[in-house]
Amino acid sequence: MPATASKGLQERIDPYLAILGPMVMILMILAFMGIAEPTRYFRASNLNIILLEAALYMPMAMAMTFVITQRGIDLSIGSVAALTGIIVAFAIKEYGFPAWVAVLLGLAIGSLFGLINGLVITKFRVPDLIGTLAMDLVYRGFALVLAKGLVLARFPDLITEIGRGRIPNFLPIPVLIGIATLVIGAFLLRRSRFGRYSIAIGSNPEAAEMTGIAVNRYKVYAYVLMGAMAGLAGVMLMGKLNAVQATSAPYFNLHVIAAVVVGGTSLFGGRAYMLGSFAGVLLLSMMINALVTLGIEFFWQSVASGVVIILSVAFYTWLQKKDRDGTSRLLSNITAPDNVKLAKLGGAISLGIAVLLVMGSLLSTGSVPSG
Repeated sequence: MPATASKGLQERIDPYLAILGPMVMILMILAFMGIAEPTRYFRASNLNIILLEAALYMPMAMAMTFVITQRGIDLSIGSVAALTGIIVAFAIKEYGFPAWVAVLLGLAIGSLFGLINGLVITKFRVPDLIGTLAMDLVYRGFALVLAKGLVLARFPDLITEIGRGRIPNFLPIPVLIGIATLVIGAFLLRRSRFGRYSIAIGSNPEAAEMTGIAVNRYKVYAYVLMGAMAGLAGVMLMGKLNAVQATSAPYFNLHVIAAVVVGGTSLFGGRAYMLGSFAGVLLLSMMINALVTLGIEFFWQSVASGVVIILSVAFYTWLQKKDRDGTSRLLSNITAPDNVKLAKLGGAISLGIAVLLVMGSLLSTGSVPSG
């Protein structure tokens, strides 16, 4: 009887484990900033900045959830976003396209780049990592050739509204776009054939193919969706900055992949949580904003960001660790010696992060030498 009750409890909490890791980290950030910089961090304007930053990554995180669920990866999304932005900018400025037509063109161009990525991977049998990394160089090269070192700026109101507009007394428009894409992604993941097949492909590609699933076709679908969302992010970025250049969005791939994995989607495929991807995006945006608010130098931000990402993924992996028979260890072995050691290690790392934050804050308040 107790075993049955324990199993039932495990089944009830399992869907929420995806966001447990990022939520713990979010609460830690809120608690620390509530002590260190409550006035600056929690003011309305700063919360708006956090939401706008997170919104930029939400569409890509949605699509990347499907790609990673299928055991894939896409390292080209930053270059796709930049090249799409350049093409949209030229369409508006050089060829006089209406803004709404240019936005649709951006989505179509991003989808085309995603299709190319999918075909490179499925038809030429190039591993996802190598194929998308190579295409990242190709797309970035085309962006550099087209832009020729220029910074294209000052776009129509529709573009800037997409990037930084706001509905009065409500949320910013980019946040609404980002949340809408995640809601659509959650529906596709749980209610559509595409979502079910994506999970099946990630769980066991060979078995999925034997059951009649067109594995390569659905992998291409995932990359087309990824390309379209990267194109949308490129338009959102150019609207946010009211400018675009060939070197835009250099770290999109790292940020999006980290957010999706932190949110519980397995890099080994077969497990996906759209709500977890949302929590991961929000966590990383809050963390970076906290470091900026504390005045920590960019180099320290990189160190702290990397450590927090590793800690979040390790914490979630620990919670999700499975026995060989498929039963969860969360409730049965939470006090096992190995897990206690991991918990102590996590505490030590958390303490180290806190020390880094305090050191960076103290050092940043020192006087800056003149001259």
